[in-house]
Parts: sequence; C-alpha cells; structure tokens
Amino acid sequence: MKIAFFDIDGTLVSFRTHKIPQSAIDAIGRLRKQGVKVFIATGRPRPFIDNLGELEYDGIISVNGASCRMEDGTVVNSVPVDKADLLRLIEYCRNEPFPVAFATDDYAFLNMITPEVTEVFSLLHIPLPEIRPIEYCLKVDVMQVISFFSEEEEGFMMQNVLAGCDSHRWHPLFTDVIAKGISKSTGIDSVLKHCGIGLSEVYAFGDGGNDIPMLRHVPNSVAMGNASDEVKRAARYVTDTVDNDGIAKFLEQFLK
Repeated sequence: MKIAFFDIDGTLVSFRTHKIPQSAIDAIGRLRKQGVKVFIATGRPRPFIDNLGELEYDGIISVNGASCRMEDGTVVNSVPVDKADLLRLIEYCRNEPFPVAFATDDYAFLNMITPEVTEVFSLLHIPLPEIRPIEYCLKVDVMQVISFFSEEEEGFMMQNVLAGCDSHRWHPLFTDVIAKGISKSTGIDSVLKHCGIGLSEVYAFGDGGNDIPMLRHVPNSVAMGNASDEVKRAARYVTDTVDNDGIAKFLEQFLK
C-alpha cells in the first residue's frame, strides 16, 4: 500500500455520532507515519467538509471526483458542470420548481428550502446554505448540483435537463449530479498520475452507491460492514461497520 482513499459519510464518519472513531484516526495516523499517502474521496463539495476533526491527510477528491486537490492547495483536476446544463435546469425550474443546492469549490447555496432539504442536511449534520436565486449558478463554476428529485424522476431529468451530467445517487431524496464521465475512480486516476503511483498500490474504502465506481476500479477495495449488499459485491474485501472500528480492524494488518 502506497496510497489509501477514504469516503467520508458512513466510512470515516458515523451517521450516529457524526464523528470519526478515534480508532480510525489513530490507525490512519500510524499509516501515514509509515509513508502511506492518505486521501479523502467524498461526494461532499469542499464547503460541506467540516467533520474530519483532527484527521491528517494529503489531499481531497471532492464532489465524486470533479475536484481533486492536494492538501497544500495544488489543483490536480477540476471539471465543473457545463453552463448549458445549468441553463436547461433554470428553465425547467421556472415551470416545475424543486429544491437544488449548487456547490463550487468554496461556496454553496440553495434555491429553496423544503422539509426534504432540511431532513437531508440534518442527516449530514451540515448547516443549511444561504438562499439565492437559481440564476446565480451561471455566475460561478458549479462543481456539483445537489438535486432533490426522486429515483422515478431521475431518468427524465438526466436525459432531458442535465443531459451533460451523470447522477451519483446514494440517498432516496436526492442525487449528486456532476459532469458526465466523472466519478471517484477518475479522480483517483488523476491523483495517481500526479503522485506517480500505480493502481496496484492503492486501497480504497467506501460504503455508498457513489463509491461503487471507485470500489470496482481499485483492485484492493474495501466495503464497510454497514454498506448495502450491492456495494459489498463491488469490493474485494468487506470489513466491520464504521461504528464497530471497521477501518482500524482492516488496517491492523498493515500496522505491524
């Protein structure tokens, strides 16, 4: 192992405590002391990454691979959502309004707040962003469109409105929408090229549907015990749950 990638929610951070277990912080710290690089690989945009506590790491893949940065601020890769998709979304919402959160690399805003929005942001333990007119999205580089439409509506929306994007759903109330062809796996490839590390020297840890491309791509992939059966099938290994010290238990074999 030369580099390890960790999802945040449900992998590093418990949905129950909203914190990283101390066992994971300690194990990852020891891993870094052995020379292994540690990266975050999350669906969260950077403005929503506020729950890593004292964890030390070497860089972040955020918004499911659309933004990749080293901890010193070096931009490895950045792929914003195309303005044509945003224009179609604005036009659609004028006739059929629904909640959308837009995230850049350093800012986030919502077009409206509904009970579903409040529920999701409470689940993630994230303060609600400020409200702005939806047209504001054209003035910034949008890295992620957090779209509150259902799985039943998803096919129509992705084919006719956000046609230049892909959906990375891990929750029934919303989906993370980013530029087409981008995923945590493409983000990992960008980081590996920058660092000069081969895929066979990589480990990746995840638990959600948006982790599946990463877990399938990385030969040494690890699903958390709290992951769904579909996610577990995508991984080479399965460890214990986040609340049962799954990361520390798996990493013990590398910390001797």
